[in-house]
Amino acid sequence: MNQPLAYVHREAKIADNVVIDPFSTIYKDVEIGEGTWIGSNVTIMDGARIGKNCKIFPGSVISAPPQDLKYQGEKTETIIGDNTVIRECVTINRGTTDQWKTVIGSHCLLMAYVHVAHDCILGDYIILANSVQLAGHIEIEDYAIVGGISAVHQFVKIGRHCMVSGGSLVRKDIPPFCKAGREPLSYIGVNSIGLKRRGYTNEQVQNIQDVYRELFLKSRPFNKALAYIESNINVTDERDEIVTFVRESKRGVMKGYNAKSHNGE
Repeated sequence: MNQPLAYVHREAKIADNVVIDPFSTIYKDVEIGEGTWIGSNVTIMDGARIGKNCKIFPGSVISAPPQDLKYQGEKTETIIGDNTVIRECVTINRGTTDQWKTVIGSHCLLMAYVHVAHDCILGDYIILANSVQLAGHIEIEDYAIVGGISAVHQFVKIGRHCMVSGGSLVRKDIPPFCKAGREPLSYIGVNSIGLKRRGYTNEQVQNIQDVYRELFLKSRPFNKALAYIESNINVTDERDEIVTFVRESKRGVMKGYNAKSHNGE
């Protein structure tokens, strides 16, 4: 461990081959896995559990107390998986008594100035582009990508393999496999390129498109659209994942794109 001019509490659990650059501060209740690099001027506070082979760039603050007035100093955690990259000046707050933890999965990329608030649960292979701001209690599933300068409302859920346009205001849940854009945020298609890059077949992508055609483009209430989908579209894992996501949504799901409503008619 290389730590000239860094402060590392003697009770912090740091693997032998972790590199800590000068002027960083590591608190007492911290665990850092093998092969991780901590850049200069990083602050890692109590409750941080950081995996192997991560890279944390200068200016980041990991596991700071939540910005929640209900928080009374309870012992909570920030858990970061393996092989995750956290770029400059990212802030990640630890959990509250709601989840008791904030979680960032493995193989994620959080670009500069991202903020992840308390009790967010992020899966694996997620990309948050520059200056994405996540409020508390947000869930983002594997392989989702959120474009730069987007803001996500608390308690929102974003499904697997989604792509959210840069500069978006995300107020409602986004079902899996979607592309989302425009204002207000709407369905703008299936993330077919991303899905094919990750091994989905043309047939699987077509099935997903069939589901979303019924859900978003036929102007039906969601309950009637879901009933039609279950009765008329072949059973696949992807179909059932979408149906379950929409049915279980707590904040409600974003709408399909309607040219008239977007033109103020």
